[in-house]
Amino acid sequence: MTTWRNGGLAALGFAMLAAAPLPAAAQAPTTPAAGAARVPRVAVTRHEGTFNGQTLRYTSTVAETFLNDAAGHPVASATTIAYVRDGVKDRARRPVMFLFNGGPGASSSPLHMSALGPYKRTPSAPGDRSGGGWVENPTSPLDAVDLVFIDPVGTGFSRPFPGVDGKAFYSNSGDAQSVKTVIQVWLKTNGREASPRYLAGESYGTTRAASIVKISQDLPFDGVLLVALAGDVPGREMPYVVALPTMAAGAWYHQKIDRAGRTVDQVFAEALQFARTDYVTALIQGASLPPAEKRRVAERMSALVGLPAALIEAKDLRLSKNDWMFNILKDKTLRTGLLDVTITAPLEPGQDGAIDDPALGVVPKRAAGAPAGPPPSPAALGAIPSPVVGRYLNEVLKYPATDPYYGVNFAVNAAWTHERGSNPYEALGAAMRENPKMRLFWAAGYYDLTTPAYSGRYVLDQAGVPGGQLTAAYFAGPHGVYDHPENLARFDAAVRDFVTAP
Repeated sequence: MTTWRNGGLAALGFAMLAAAPLPAAAQAPTTPAAGAARVPRVAVTRHEGTFNGQTLRYTSTVAETFLNDAAGHPVASATTIAYVRDGVKDRARRPVMFLFNGGPGASSSPLHMSALGPYKRTPSAPGDRSGGGWVENPTSPLDAVDLVFIDPVGTGFSRPFPGVDGKAFYSNSGDAQSVKTVIQVWLKTNGREASPRYLAGESYGTTRAASIVKISQDLPFDGVLLVALAGDVPGREMPYVVALPTMAAGAWYHQKIDRAGRTVDQVFAEALQFARTDYVTALIQGASLPPAEKRRVAERMSALVGLPAALIEAKDLRLSKNDWMFNILKDKTLRTGLLDVTITAPLEPGQDGAIDDPALGVVPKRAAGAPAGPPPSPAALGAIPSPVVGRYLNEVLKYPATDPYYGVNFAVNAAWTHERGSNPYEALGAAMRENPKMRLFWAAGYYDLTTPAYSGRYVLDQAGVPGGQLTAAYFAGPHGVYDHPENLARFDAAVRDFVTAP
């Protein structure tokens, strides 16, 4: 996800969780008593499953890492959920991947239980957050790579300790430092410092991954995986340019344009070519663009994105995401989602197009006849539990936690300090140029208007990521590109192929 704004205790005992110091950039004030009331929780269980046609045994370890302040006092816990294949003779050659989602304030549960973990969640209904159960995920790449899912402080079962202000963790730099510490502790404790290692993040997690690479000259990675890249696209033209191909894909899906036998891939490619050429050229000209040319561009945009040319002209060719979401299905009194433009909801007064995203599903539906009001703020929504994920960790992985598992914590999101002064993707690009063996996998969904597919490619191109070290994968899917069975199978296979590539 991206930023929501307007705009069994067992063999390993507790040694695994030796307290780690919190780096200076993320130090939190505390008292000596903070975190001293308990020891880190850990649960180790052993399992068997079939993945990619291979039946194998693996060990799951759910564990806390205590994060210390400068005085050596524990101030917070971060939870890892690790799946490690058994029977591997040479672990120094066995790759390990560290994974997280975004938000900020999101747990790792989407990548964990909707994409790559050995079990996947089965909701009882579309958009359901509380019901359902879980089944084995036969496409999980656990046959090829060990998986360590990380829930940053404030998400999942990870928490600041009582009396500790978690604000120090709720910033780009503080978050990256703490997650890097968790990775270092896991590698050292498990004797995996020589293993090939990969970093995977989704949405804001892509910013986190790039930020970790930036501060990790002492912790090199063999590869980085970015899903639904969240990066700033500044300027008066490019925010509109990068969104247009996604609007075209959405118009194709809702049959608001003449498909003319074209696939969504073809429509996206056609819109992308137009966006990179005639469209950006017209926007750059601004008021000097001749009226006839402006009309021609508006008509071409209309044929691609499904909105009337007159509306596009009135918007000076600059269509915001809300312009498209609130107008494309206006004749049906519907709006689309932002994370997933294929999802619809009633079009009502006062919608802001962000926190009320029907694809996000956190704002309760308005009762029939009830007056429309402004959507709640992230702070008002607070922490939203994911009971099914919590039960899975308790019942299957035997993790002894009784507090709720926070799937998304909007209080963390509201408290976040976004440090806009630097671009971590530029550091990622530089690291790749310095190390030609370092590889990047990037996945994007055609139906994601939150982090549009072309936006991600534009950010990587401008960051100087070498094309020969980049693997790009597009999906006819939403923000979570692995949504729907066919996308899941293809995504998991692509991740496996990336990790196992020579």
